Amino acid sequence: MNFSAKSRLAGGVALCLLAGLPFAAQATEGYFALGYGTAQRGVAGAGVAFSQDAMSGAINPAAVASVGHQMNMGVELFAPFREYTGTGTMMIAPGTVKSDQNIFPVPNFAYNRPLANGAVLNFAVYGNGGMNTSYPAVANSALGCGGGTGVFCGGEAGVDLTQLFISATYAKKDGAFSWGIAPTLAIQSFGAEGLGAFAGMSVNGANMTNMAHEMSYGVGLRLGMQYEVSPQLTLGLSGQTRFDMSKFDKYAGLFEDGGDFDIPASITAGLAFKARSDLTLLLDVQRIFYSDIGAVGNATDAGAFGAAGGAGFGWDDVDVIRIGAEWQQSPDMTWRAGYAHATNPIGPEDVALNILAPGVVEDHFSVGGSKRLNDRDQLDFSVSYVLSNSVSNPSIPLAMGGGAVEIKMHQVSAAIGWTRKF
Repeated sequence: MNFSAKSRLAGGVALCLLAGLPFAAQATEGYFALGYGTAQRGVAGAGVAFSQDAMSGAINPAAVASVGHQMNMGVELFAPFREYTGTGTMMIAPGTVKSDQNIFPVPNFAYNRPLANGAVLNFAVYGNGGMNTSYPAVANSALGCGGGTGVFCGGEAGVDLTQLFISATYAKKDGAFSWGIAPTLAIQSFGAEGLGAFAGMSVNGANMTNMAHEMSYGVGLRLGMQYEVSPQLTLGLSGQTRFDMSKFDKYAGLFEDGGDFDIPASITAGLAFKARSDLTLLLDVQRIFYSDIGAVGNATDAGAFGAAGGAGFGWDDVDVIRIGAEWQQSPDMTWRAGYAHATNPIGPEDVALNILAPGVVEDHFSVGGSKRLNDRDQLDFSVSYVLSNSVSNPSIPLAMGGGAVEIKMHQVSAAIGWTRKF
């Protein structure tokens, strides 16, 4: 297969994934993904100092400098289970209510091409993250609901946010030092329904809910480096800038400053230690700066919804630590395992609104592996489980629904991928 044919194949696969990704939703570290490729998910998203495959550039653009000529694609079936329990509420539906739509496909694709000057060009399409809730129009006996149905007296209620990244990475390895730069296009999709009860708390109640899905676009920059201290130890560092996104005009009354919903910056550092010729240990630490984004980080009582400096979801920054191990059992079989702990961004004071976005999970466990099928093809697989976690507030402000509310989530996922070396 010549270069032109390979490029057409890669482009066609990417377009198929681009068509599918905006309908996937996920939430692990806040609303960022735990990992972006199947092999990454097998080590709980670790690998800022480790070059696994063409999707490694999603963690660190420098990582693909030494990957070689290959294409990587996969899909994750992601299942988040979201619910809340309301007691003595005045507007929020009492009892335990579970969100529908519990399975989402999350595809990914990357193509890595070495250049004549020793550098590489990498093209990747993947879901950066998202959040989905879809609560049914349950009977609502709360006194302040007046006979309405649904969580907030407006029938079916929920939000659907998805973020898609399209990156073009240029990376190069010079001796022990690798670096990479990745200008990245971000596409967001968002929709909300059933939030009419909050219209009186907004500067633009007509553009707050039930406006169907809307797209938002923006660009950002991702940078990374790796340094081989010794044959056994490699250090890694990567970061991404804040993405300045176009506003969600249909939801100008929900998000701060007339529909502004930027993607936060993040930074990750870590190491890869080759303990034996067949065993590599990984350690990453990351911070995601959710509090810098008004729509996400402003407190729910900061002011009117939609106003500059107004109410948000009250999320704090998230700190993540990941550990992983990759063991090559034989030339044809590799095994992986990992654990990640992410701090919970939601405090008790912001529980009521975060019924819509209960991103409270903290502890993630994963296993996976790769089976070489022939000299060019490899099958990757992984399974992850995220422990249940909850946050509660025994005294919700009356304006936000009153009573006591607990939000809870746990997750499971399974992924399969294919790597082709050229």
